[in-house]
Amino acid sequence: MPRYFIEVCYKGTNYSGFQVQKNSNSVQAEIEKVLDIFYKQKIELTGSSRTDAGVHAWQNFFHFDLDVAILDDTYNLNAILPDDIVVKRIFKVNDNAHCRFDALSREYHYYIYQDKNPFLQGRAYYVPYTIDVNLLQQSAKELLNYTDFTSFSKRNTQVKSFLCNLYISEWVQESDCIIYKVKANRFLRGMVKGFVGSMLLVGKQKITVADFKAIINAKDCTKADFSVSSDGLFLHSVTFS
Repeated sequence: MPRYFIEVCYKGTNYSGFQVQKNSNSVQAEIEKVLDIFYKQKIELTGSSRTDAGVHAWQNFFHFDLDVAILDDTYNLNAILPDDIVVKRIFKVNDNAHCRFDALSREYHYYIYQDKNPFLQGRAYYVPYTIDVNLLQQSAKELLNYTDFTSFSKRNTQVKSFLCNLYISEWVQESDCIIYKVKANRFLRGMVKGFVGSMLLVGKQKITVADFKAIINAKDCTKADFSVSSDGLFLHSVTFS
């Protein structure tokens, strides 16, 4: 049966996450519902990258199998989907292609703004306090020296390994936002929020860079700060070969 990849973007504010869950709505559930309506058959999606409740995505992927020739149905699907979910494209792939296991890397961006701005509300994290960006940058670079991120994985996870290879870890200033950019071969549950929350402690000078290194080396998730809002977190891109 032919296999298709579907590229989507979404604002995650109104959803419990990317993946289908019992007793709560998700991005996957909304897309599956629309595909079932449009193609008049039950379609099960496999996701590329899970995002937690409230997290957004500029780019994410599903794959599905369908014995129907799909040309360009994005306009019709988007007409049925909620306004906060968009299908960007659907394209045929090899029958054994897998949008999760074939992905080489994912990149997340976390947006912070410091001056009250109604147009950033819900899409960035408001931090109206003094932040030393140089200290943030030192902390971000420090992460590149490690592969074991046990301290930044929330509990109740089923992963067998906490090892990740980071390719990018940096803070940049763009327009009205300070943005943390991180790219890796894989991410753990809550990992980016743990990074950002803990680095903000350094940036606010509540802890030192040495303390931040101690959090990493502790391999204990109770030492990290996961308290930052999901509003600022975007899955920016998923890279395939």
